[in-house]
Amino acid sequence: MTSQIGKYVGLALLLAMTAGGAAAKEVDWVSLNPAFKDATFVKDPAACFSCHGDHEKPYAATTHARLFKAGKAPASGDCGSCHGPRSKHVENPSRELALSPAQQNTACLQCHEGGGLMYWKSGRHASGDMSCVSCHTVMQRKSEKALLANKREDQTCYACHGEVRGQMNKMSRHPVNEGKVSCSGCHNPHGSVAKGMLKGASVSETCFQCHQEKRGPHIWVHPPVQESCQNCHQAHGSNHRKLLNSKDPFLCMSCHTFGGHVNAPRYNRVSSLRGEGCVNCHMAIHGSNSPSGARLTR
Repeated sequence: MTSQIGKYVGLALLLAMTAGGAAAKEVDWVSLNPAFKDATFVKDPAACFSCHGDHEKPYAATTHARLFKAGKAPASGDCGSCHGPRSKHVENPSRELALSPAQQNTACLQCHEGGGLMYWKSGRHASGDMSCVSCHTVMQRKSEKALLANKREDQTCYACHGEVRGQMNKMSRHPVNEGKVSCSGCHNPHGSVAKGMLKGASVSETCFQCHQEKRGPHIWVHPPVQESCQNCHQAHGSNHRKLLNSKDPFLCMSCHTFGGHVNAPRYNRVSSLRGEGCVNCHMAIHGSNSPSGARLTR
């Protein structure tokens, strides 16, 4: 049932883009590739599939195919909407009209621009010479939504971000592999004004989307917490509990070498490896609203 809803939602979004007479921004194909000069749009998918027949059946199951079949194709027609005027290619099939990644992106952006895509041109993926089809498969439906190149979103990201795949297999991690959290829950792969293509203005603002109880305001604050969650936590995964950067007491002692008692596991049971170390007493580590919580003990 969920997959069926996903199909209809995806189709509805694409229909909404062209609803109300809003036309796609036509591409100047000749400026992209001078070889397009004097070529015309074929506007007959059958002519394309006479050579590219292996794509016909997989393409028919995609959102674009259903959208174009519903009469929402741009004036350039079905295949020509993305591939440009190909009359010369039909007459003399060659690689002369092949598009570079940047040119492919221009074809996609004639319809897919604005909203979450508004920062694409200044984003790290675009500057890394990636094309839309690096992550999306237009001619075949491999995923339940977004025409992703892999069945799952995280597998699509892991294709390039192998180090994150490793972190996501550590002892303590966000449940991305289980499908409870997605990469796009924290990152906008199409670009962002924030570092790391985060959805929030900062690391902490992104974390607060789910962890609202840590936001505050608090009467007594813990400065490293205010600065960045990454001072103590590794967002993608850690071999220490609660995604911590190191073992609890040693993480605290990286700043608190002496705090009124000897902060060494050998001499101080409170800061030992047993239980939760320092947090056995200083449990309000993210901030306290107690009048007596100056040392984050309540």
